[in-house]
Amino acid sequence: MTKNSSQTVSLKESTTREKVLKKVRNALIEPSDNYFKDIDMDSSVYVPMQEEPDVQFAYELTASGAKFIYCNSPFDMLNKVKALFAENDWSEACCNEELIKGLLDHAGIKNFKSKPDSPFNQIAVTTCECLIARTGSIVVSSAIDSGRKLPFTCDIHVVIAFTSQVVEDIKQAMDFIRNKYRQRLPSFLSIITGTSRCDDIEKVMVPSGLGAKEIYVFMADENSTDNE
Repeated sequence: MTKNSSQTVSLKESTTREKVLKKVRNALIEPSDNYFKDIDMDSSVYVPMQEEPDVQFAYELTASGAKFIYCNSPFDMLNKVKALFAENDWSEACCNEELIKGLLDHAGIKNFKSKPDSPFNQIAVTTCECLIARTGSIVVSSAIDSGRKLPFTCDIHVVIAFTSQVVEDIKQAMDFIRNKYRQRLPSFLSIITGTSRCDDIEKVMVPSGLGAKEIYVFMADENSTDNE
């Protein structure tokens, strides 16, 4: 390519770029009318739920392959967590949260914190940010002491939650997070829906991929005073 032809190509590219930039500038100076200004962007797009949010969450969670255990009170939760470990002959669990470590200690379950040189754990016990009723999803974040890795590097994930954490949809979940952390939002958010699984080449669902193969969600009403 000669010098003159190269300059011609460059001039054409420059001319095209200038045309685009000119159109952008004109659009910013003289914006077009908004033909959709009456659209309601705040109302929910979902059909109203027929069940209470916690009931809907339990239904959707179990439909996704996870297990739901309702507890009458925090004390009842402790007993049911203890029963789950005893029934499955699980002797220990990984837990990085002091509050949950206390629950496991009271249940007589040996627990330990995750270590950098041990990236995988068989059983992990964590809390969550909130629970999404419409999809049966669990929202976790890097702000929880369990961190961003623990829920995804275990075979079995046990989640400790309360009825006050149940929201209807993803929009409300994001509002929940914003209200909780204000100006210091977590650097990482993840929505867990069901156990780890995927379709194989023949469209057969198989356990695989990143995440727990078994998920148990224990939910209690933290305001209950039932200690029996």
